[in-house]
Amino acid sequence: MVESPPDPEFDEKVNDICEIYLSAIERAERGERTISIDEMTGIQALERKAPDQPMRPGQLQRREFEYIRHGTQTLIASFDVAQGQIATARVGDTRTEADYLNHLQQLLATDPKASKWHLVMDCLNTHQSESLVRWVAQTEGLDIDLGVKGESGMLQSMPSRAEFLRNPNHKIVFHFTPKHCSWLNQIEMWFGILVRKLLKRANFISKAQLKTRLLEFIDYFNRTMAKPFKWTYQGKALKQ
Repeated sequence: MVESPPDPEFDEKVNDICEIYLSAIERAERGERTISIDEMTGIQALERKAPDQPMRPGQLQRREFEYIRHGTQTLIASFDVAQGQIATARVGDTRTEADYLNHLQQLLATDPKASKWHLVMDCLNTHQSESLVRWVAQTEGLDIDLGVKGESGMLQSMPSRAEFLRNPNHKIVFHFTPKHCSWLNQIEMWFGILVRKLLKRANFISKAQLKTRLLEFIDYFNRTMAKPFKWTYQGKALKQ
């Protein structure tokens, strides 16, 4: 197996994200928002062909192993690090560049008075797209030449676009995790809760029902279970 080259900015990115997490509540008091974002793709709407057999004395619950596939849905979700809640969620058939941009636009619309947005996400290509750079530049009121995608300027490549999006002087600041470091993204912990509490044993007769149940669970979580994750990792590089 060929391993990907190590991220040359690994320590810098890890320390940056840990600092953002550890100061999220303090930043929230100043009107800043710290949001962890990612997509959960391929969520299957599976319907069991027969109902479960309930537990009996000396016998565990038994589940039907055959199922009917009704398609999949994609969840794009934003987790508020300081509040411990899902700030916004989008459920649909795709996770395109346009879907992601629309999700971020809806997120910022929930709090127009926020003084700054810190957005933590992985380095997927749709998270470093041309449309995001143009949107941020417009939102920041920057009247500058962004260049041409694939040819010049800030739009030239993913590294150049990422550098622009990470600018700490912007109101919207992107914080990218290093490659293969999903453990740094707090929304991944929430996805684990979603799987255990809803998806692992659920039965869905359609994509529409899956979408409804996902959104209902998010509402239930925010009302009854939400609290900030206790982040203890300080971001110090491990040395022998």
